[in-house]
Amino acid sequence: MTTEAPPLPPTPPDSRGRRIAIAFGVVVALVVIYVLSLIAVHLLAKSAPPLPGVDFSKIEEDDSVVSVHLEKLDTVANRLTVNVLVYPKTSLYDRNFGVLTTDAAVRLYPENDLGDLQYPVGKAPAQVSTSIEARGDPGNWPFDSYKTDTIAADVFTGSGPAREKTAARVEVTGRLDGWDVSVNRVHDPDDPNPNSLDNVVITLQRAKGPLIFDLGIILVLIALPVLALWVAVPVALGRTSFLPPMTTWYGAMLFAIVPLRSILPGSPPYGSWIDQAVVLWVLIALVVALALFLVGWWQQRDRKEPKRKT
Repeated sequence: MTTEAPPLPPTPPDSRGRRIAIAFGVVVALVVIYVLSLIAVHLLAKSAPPLPGVDFSKIEEDDSVVSVHLEKLDTVANRLTVNVLVYPKTSLYDRNFGVLTTDAAVRLYPENDLGDLQYPVGKAPAQVSTSIEARGDPGNWPFDSYKTDTIAADVFTGSGPAREKTAARVEVTGRLDGWDVSVNRVHDPDDPNPNSLDNVVITLQRAKGPLIFDLGIILVLIALPVLALWVAVPVALGRTSFLPPMTTWYGAMLFAIVPLRSILPGSPPYGSWIDQAVVLWVLIALVVALALFLVGWWQQRDRKEPKRKT
Protein backbone atom coordinates (compact mmCIF):
# COMPACT_ATOMS: atom_id res chain seq x y z
CA MET A 1 0.00 0.00 0.00
CA THR A 2 1.47 3.32 -1.05
CA THR A 3 0.72 6.62 0.53
CA GLU A 4 0.26 9.62 -1.71
CA ALA A 5 1.89 12.89 -0.80
CA PRO A 6 -0.56 15.48 0.34
CA PRO A 7 -1.28 18.10 -2.32
CA LEU A 8 0.52 21.40 -1.98
CA PRO A 9 -1.60 24.21 -0.63
CA PRO A 10 -2.73 26.64 -3.33
CA THR A 11 -0.80 29.86 -3.65
CA PRO A 12 -2.60 32.70 -1.90
CA PRO A 13 -4.01 35.22 -4.37
CA ASP A 14 -2.30 38.12 -2.59
CA SER A 15 1.15 36.47 -2.93
CA ARG A 16 0.69 35.93 -6.68
CA GLY A 17 -0.52 39.49 -7.19
CA ARG A 18 2.48 40.77 -5.23
CA ARG A 19 4.91 38.92 -7.49
CA ILE A 20 3.18 40.26 -10.58
CA ALA A 21 3.39 43.79 -9.18
CA ILE A 22 7.11 43.39 -8.44
CA ALA A 23 7.80 42.07 -11.95
CA PHE A 24 5.80 44.90 -13.49
CA GLY A 25 7.68 47.44 -11.34
CA VAL A 26 11.04 46.03 -12.45
CA VAL A 27 10.04 46.27 -16.12
CA VAL A 28 8.80 49.86 -15.69
CA ALA A 29 12.00 50.83 -13.85
CA LEU A 30 14.14 49.38 -16.65
CA VAL A 31 12.14 51.25 -19.30
CA VAL A 32 12.41 54.52 -17.36
CA ILE A 33 16.18 54.10 -16.88
CA TYR A 34 16.59 53.29 -20.57
CA VAL A 35 14.63 56.35 -21.70
CA LEU A 36 16.45 58.65 -19.27
CA SER A 37 19.82 57.31 -20.44
CA LEU A 38 18.91 58.03 -24.06
CA ILE A 39 17.89 61.58 -23.17
CA ALA A 40 21.10 62.12 -21.17
CA VAL A 41 23.27 60.80 -23.99
CA HIS A 42 21.46 62.99 -26.52
CA LEU A 43 21.95 66.10 -24.38
CA LEU A 44 25.55 65.43 -23.37
CA ALA A 45 26.81 63.99 -26.65
CA LYS A 46 26.50 67.26 -28.54
CA SER A 47 29.93 68.31 -29.76
CA ALA A 48 31.06 71.76 -30.77
CA PRO A 49 29.52 73.04 -34.02
CA PRO A 50 31.65 72.94 -37.18
CA LEU A 51 33.95 75.85 -37.78
CA PRO A 52 32.45 78.45 -40.15
CA GLY A 53 33.66 78.87 -43.70
CA VAL A 54 35.81 81.71 -44.96
CA ASP A 55 33.99 85.05 -44.67
CA PHE A 56 35.21 86.99 -47.70
CA SER A 57 33.21 90.07 -46.70
CA LYS A 58 35.80 90.76 -43.99
CA ILE A 59 38.78 90.31 -46.31
CA GLU A 60 40.25 93.09 -48.43
CA GLU A 61 40.98 92.61 -52.13
CA ASP A 62 44.75 92.86 -51.65
CA ASP A 63 44.81 90.15 -48.99
CA SER A 64 45.66 86.51 -49.67
CA VAL A 65 43.87 83.81 -47.69
CA VAL A 66 44.94 80.23 -46.99
CA SER A 67 42.07 77.95 -45.95
CA VAL A 68 42.97 74.95 -43.76
CA HIS A 69 40.13 72.39 -43.78
CA LEU A 70 40.30 69.75 -41.02
CA GLU A 71 40.06 66.12 -42.16
CA LYS A 72 41.51 63.57 -39.72
CA LEU A 73 43.60 63.30 -36.56
CA ASP A 74 46.05 60.44 -36.01
CA THR A 75 46.52 60.54 -32.25
CA VAL A 76 49.33 57.98 -32.05
CA ALA A 77 51.41 59.71 -34.74
CA ASN A 78 50.44 63.21 -33.55
CA ARG A 79 49.55 64.18 -37.12
CA LEU A 80 46.60 66.33 -38.19
CA THR A 81 45.51 65.82 -41.81
CA VAL A 82 44.22 68.99 -43.50
CA ASN A 83 43.19 70.16 -46.95
CA VAL A 84 44.83 73.46 -47.92
CA LEU A 85 43.28 75.86 -50.43
CA VAL A 86 44.67 79.24 -51.48
CA TYR A 87 42.62 82.34 -52.25
CA PRO A 88 45.12 84.82 -53.74
CA LYS A 89 44.50 88.52 -53.97
CA THR A 90 42.00 89.65 -56.60
CA SER A 91 44.65 90.85 -59.09
CA LEU A 92 45.98 87.27 -59.42
CA TYR A 93 42.60 85.63 -60.03
CA ASP A 94 40.51 85.61 -63.22
CA ARG A 95 36.92 85.79 -62.03
CA ASN A 96 35.46 85.14 -65.50
CA PHE A 97 37.06 81.70 -65.78
CA GLY A 98 37.78 81.05 -62.09
CA VAL A 99 41.47 80.34 -62.65
CA LEU A 100 44.79 81.70 -61.46
CA THR A 101 46.57 84.19 -63.68
CA THR A 102 49.98 83.16 -62.32
CA ASP A 103 51.67 80.27 -60.60
CA ALA A 104 51.10 80.22 -56.86
CA ALA A 105 52.59 78.24 -53.98
CA VAL A 106 51.71 78.12 -50.28
CA ARG A 107 54.31 77.59 -47.58
CA LEU A 108 52.94 76.70 -44.16
CA TYR A 109 54.75 77.32 -40.89
CA PRO A 110 55.60 75.08 -39.17
CA GLU A 111 56.53 72.79 -42.06
CA ASN A 112 54.02 70.30 -43.38
CA ASP A 113 54.72 66.88 -44.93
CA LEU A 114 54.65 68.13 -48.57
CA GLY A 115 56.67 71.32 -48.30
CA ASP A 116 55.46 74.09 -50.64
CA LEU A 117 51.96 73.38 -51.95
CA GLN A 118 51.73 74.15 -55.68
CA TYR A 119 48.80 75.77 -57.53
CA PRO A 120 49.55 76.06 -61.28
CA VAL A 121 48.57 78.98 -63.52
CA GLY A 122 45.49 78.63 -65.71
CA LYS A 123 43.71 76.24 -63.33
CA ALA A 124 41.22 76.71 -60.54
CA PRO A 125 42.84 76.34 -57.10
CA ALA A 126 42.21 72.86 -55.74
CA GLN A 127 42.56 71.55 -52.22
CA VAL A 128 45.90 69.90 -51.48
CA SER A 129 45.96 67.29 -48.72
CA THR A 130 48.84 67.35 -46.27
CA SER A 131 49.43 66.86 -42.56
CA ILE A 132 50.83 68.99 -39.78
CA GLU A 133 51.95 68.20 -36.25
CA ALA A 134 49.46 68.30 -33.38
CA ARG A 135 51.17 67.56 -30.08
CA GLY A 136 49.44 65.50 -27.41
CA ASP A 137 49.76 62.37 -25.30
CA PRO A 138 47.56 59.54 -26.66
CA GLY A 139 48.30 57.55 -23.50
CA ASN A 140 45.99 59.89 -21.58
CA TRP A 141 42.96 58.58 -23.52
CA PRO A 142 40.10 59.47 -23.24
CA PHE A 143 41.18 62.74 -21.61
CA ASP A 144 43.89 63.51 -24.16
CA SER A 145 44.01 66.78 -26.07
CA TYR A 146 46.15 67.97 -28.98
CA LYS A 147 47.49 71.36 -29.94
CA THR A 148 49.36 72.70 -32.95
CA ASP A 149 52.10 75.27 -33.00
CA THR A 150 51.26 78.71 -34.33
CA ILE A 151 50.23 78.17 -37.96
CA ALA A 152 51.26 80.87 -40.42
CA ALA A 153 51.38 80.92 -44.21
CA ASP A 154 53.12 82.74 -47.05
CA VAL A 155 51.89 82.83 -50.65
CA PHE A 156 54.48 82.84 -53.45
CA THR A 157 53.21 84.12 -56.80
CA GLY A 158 54.86 84.41 -60.20
CA SER A 159 58.08 82.78 -61.37
CA GLY A 160 61.70 83.73 -61.87
CA PRO A 161 62.95 87.17 -60.82
CA ALA A 162 59.38 88.51 -60.68
CA ARG A 163 58.37 86.07 -57.97
CA GLU A 164 56.72 87.72 -54.95
CA LYS A 165 56.19 86.60 -51.38
CA THR A 166 53.11 87.75 -49.46
CA ALA A 167 52.02 86.95 -45.92
CA ALA A 168 48.58 85.31 -45.94
CA ARG A 169 45.73 85.14 -43.47
CA VAL A 170 45.05 81.60 -42.24
CA GLU A 171 41.43 80.48 -41.91
CA VAL A 172 40.47 77.12 -40.33
CA THR A 173 37.26 75.39 -41.45
CA GLY A 174 35.50 72.04 -41.13
CA ARG A 175 35.06 69.66 -38.19
CA LEU A 176 36.32 66.34 -36.85
CA ASP A 177 33.85 63.71 -35.64
CA GLY A 178 34.33 63.00 -31.96
CA TRP A 179 36.38 66.13 -31.34
CA ASP A 180 35.70 69.65 -30.13
CA VAL A 181 37.89 72.04 -32.11
CA SER A 182 38.81 75.54 -30.99
CA VAL A 183 40.86 78.09 -32.93
CA ASN A 184 42.79 80.92 -31.28
CA ARG A 185 43.96 83.75 -33.49
CA VAL A 186 47.53 84.96 -32.89
CA HIS A 187 49.31 88.15 -33.92
CA ASP A 188 52.21 87.79 -36.36
CA PRO A 189 55.25 89.46 -34.74
CA ASP A 190 56.53 90.49 -38.19
CA ASP A 191 53.32 92.39 -38.94
CA PRO A 192 53.55 96.08 -37.98
CA ASN A 193 49.79 96.23 -37.47
CA PRO A 194 49.15 95.20 -33.82
CA ASN A 195 45.48 94.51 -34.58
CA SER A 196 46.27 91.95 -37.28
CA LEU A 197 45.54 88.37 -36.17
CA ASP A 198 46.42 86.35 -39.26
CA ASN A 199 47.97 83.28 -37.58
CA VAL A 200 46.13 80.55 -35.68
CA VAL A 201 46.60 77.84 -33.05
CA ILE A 202 44.32 74.78 -33.29
CA THR A 203 43.30 72.87 -30.14
CA LEU A 204 41.41 69.55 -30.23
CA GLN A 205 39.66 67.89 -27.28
CA ARG A 206 37.49 64.79 -27.25
CA ALA A 207 33.76 65.41 -27.37
CA LYS A 208 31.51 64.29 -24.49
CA GLY A 209 29.61 61.72 -26.56
CA PRO A 210 32.52 59.26 -26.96
CA LEU A 211 33.39 59.74 -23.29
CA ILE A 212 29.93 58.49 -22.28
CA PHE A 213 30.28 55.44 -24.53
CA ASP A 214 33.75 54.78 -23.09
CA LEU A 215 32.31 54.83 -19.58
CA GLY A 216 29.65 52.28 -20.58
CA ILE A 217 32.24 49.87 -22.03
CA ILE A 218 34.42 50.21 -18.93
CA LEU A 219 31.43 49.39 -16.69
CA VAL A 220 30.75 46.27 -18.80
CA LEU A 221 34.39 45.21 -18.46
CA ILE A 222 34.26 45.61 -14.68
CA ALA A 223 30.93 43.75 -14.43
CA LEU A 224 32.32 40.60 -16.10
CA PRO A 225 34.78 39.58 -13.33
CA VAL A 226 32.31 40.63 -10.63
CA LEU A 227 29.72 38.20 -12.01
CA ALA A 228 32.35 35.50 -12.53
CA LEU A 229 33.59 35.74 -8.92
CA TRP A 230 30.02 35.87 -7.62
CA VAL A 231 29.46 32.42 -9.17
CA ALA A 232 32.92 30.92 -8.55
CA VAL A 233 33.37 31.71 -4.83
CA PRO A 234 30.31 29.70 -3.60
CA VAL A 235 31.39 26.76 -5.78
CA ALA A 236 34.93 26.86 -4.36
CA LEU A 237 33.54 27.01 -0.80
CA GLY A 238 31.26 24.02 -1.46
CA ARG A 239 28.07 26.00 -0.90
CA THR A 240 26.68 25.14 -4.32
CA SER A 241 27.15 22.36 -6.83
CA PHE A 242 29.60 22.48 -9.70
CA LEU A 243 27.99 22.79 -13.13
CA PRO A 244 30.32 21.73 -16.00
CA PRO A 245 28.62 23.89 -18.70
CA MET A 246 29.61 27.01 -16.74
CA THR A 247 33.26 26.53 -17.77
CA THR A 248 32.34 27.55 -21.34
CA TRP A 249 30.75 30.71 -19.91
CA TYR A 250 34.05 31.60 -18.25
CA GLY A 251 35.93 30.96 -21.48
CA ALA A 252 33.51 33.16 -23.41
CA MET A 253 34.04 36.02 -20.94
CA LEU A 254 37.81 35.75 -21.27
CA PHE A 255 37.62 35.92 -25.07
CA ALA A 256 35.17 38.85 -24.89
CA ILE A 257 37.67 41.22 -23.26
CA VAL A 258 39.75 41.95 -26.37
CA PRO A 259 36.74 42.72 -28.65
CA LEU A 260 35.25 45.00 -25.98
CA ARG A 261 38.54 46.81 -25.57
CA SER A 262 38.93 47.14 -29.36
CA ILE A 263 35.61 48.98 -29.88
CA LEU A 264 36.52 51.80 -27.50
CA PRO A 265 36.09 55.07 -29.44
CA GLY A 266 39.36 56.69 -30.38
CA SER A 267 41.29 53.40 -30.41
CA PRO A 268 43.53 54.07 -27.40
CA PRO A 269 47.09 52.79 -27.92
CA TYR A 270 47.89 49.47 -26.30
CA GLY A 271 49.65 49.89 -22.98
CA SER A 272 47.84 53.11 -22.08
CA TRP A 273 46.37 53.66 -18.63
CA ILE A 274 43.09 51.96 -19.54
CA ASP A 275 44.99 48.70 -20.07
CA GLN A 276 47.01 49.07 -16.88
CA ALA A 277 44.12 50.15 -14.65
CA VAL A 278 41.15 48.21 -16.07
CA VAL A 279 41.77 45.65 -18.81
CA LEU A 280 44.70 43.87 -17.14
CA TRP A 281 42.91 43.59 -13.80
CA VAL A 282 39.73 42.38 -15.49
CA LEU A 283 41.71 39.57 -17.12
CA ILE A 284 43.41 38.68 -13.81
CA ALA A 285 40.08 38.63 -11.96
CA LEU A 286 38.50 36.40 -14.62
CA VAL A 287 41.42 33.94 -14.44
CA VAL A 288 41.13 33.87 -10.64
CA ALA A 289 37.39 33.24 -10.91
CA LEU A 290 37.99 30.41 -13.37
CA ALA A 291 40.64 28.92 -11.04
CA LEU A 292 38.23 29.05 -8.08
CA PHE A 293 35.55 27.42 -10.20
CA LEU A 294 37.94 24.59 -11.09
CA VAL A 295 38.91 24.23 -7.42
CA GLY A 296 35.24 23.61 -6.72
CA TRP A 297 35.21 20.99 -9.46
CA TRP A 298 38.27 19.31 -7.93
CA GLN A 299 36.58 19.10 -4.56
CA GLN A 300 33.27 17.81 -5.92
CA ARG A 301 34.57 15.56 -8.71
CA ASP A 302 33.56 11.89 -8.85
CA ARG A 303 36.35 9.74 -7.50
CA LYS A 304 36.41 6.35 -9.15
CA GLU A 305 38.36 3.51 -7.62
CA PRO A 306 40.85 1.87 -9.98
CA LYS A 307 39.81 -1.50 -11.32
CA ARG A 308 41.51 -4.44 -9.64
CA LYS A 309 43.11 -7.07 -11.77
CA THR A 310 41.72 -10.52 -11.23
